[in-house]
Amino acid sequence: MAAAFGYSFEEILAEDGIPYAPVVVDTTVHRYPALGDTITVETVPIDVGDSSIELLYEVLDDDGECLATARMTHVTIAPTGAARQLPEQVQSAFADACVDRDPEVGPTTETNEGSDLPSYSTSVPIRSPYIEGADLAYFEEYPRFAGIALEEYLTEQGTSIGEFAGEKQPYRLRDWEWEFQSPVHFETELHVDCDVISVDRETIRVRHELTSDGMTNISGVTEYGCFDRAGVPVPFDDEMIVPFEP
Repeated sequence: MAAAFGYSFEEILAEDGIPYAPVVVDTTVHRYPALGDTITVETVPIDVGDSSIELLYEVLDDDGECLATARMTHVTIAPTGAARQLPEQVQSAFADACVDRDPEVGPTTETNEGSDLPSYSTSVPIRSPYIEGADLAYFEEYPRFAGIALEEYLTEQGTSIGEFAGEKQPYRLRDWEWEFQSPVHFETELHVDCDVISVDRETIRVRHELTSDGMTNISGVTEYGCFDRAGVPVPFDDEMIVPFEP
């Protein structure tokens, strides 16, 4: 799509920019692909601004079933961390191609208010840049950092994801909304703070805040689900949610 609209990755990288970085991401996984599935990603623009493009992504299997839906707002980032304005002709081309689609994706806002649900945290050193010429961490790494915090918390609670290996696969991303407020620079320590805000047999909902040097870089809400071997959502077993209960 970047090449088709005349603002290619090669052109942006040649100017030491980070192309099409996702800064707001809302996603829902309906089913994970299973072994042997062939998937197609269909992408259309649904909004465009002076420096941003919002794209709708739909992941389909070979039967046309929608496996996942995502809405992502992308900006091109300069090495300083600022968003670059889109070239006028690129902005116009995306605006002309926008479609009228407004699917609801991402987590719900339900919480267990007043419950003494747990919190956990970790720190992750950012040791290297992702793209030559830009000394910033790569945006898509951040949910993985939250996953590291979750794995460490489970270990502290005497639970291992490995012990649940079998017909059910718990603690997998199901719905999430992440907003990237400022970039994380090379050679900084990223702090990942996680507050569990709701727990039931279907979903473990966690609020995330990722900070460095006293500044919030990323905030969001992630809902973790449980899936069977075919990628279909199934309820958590009781022992899977014990570490997250009040």
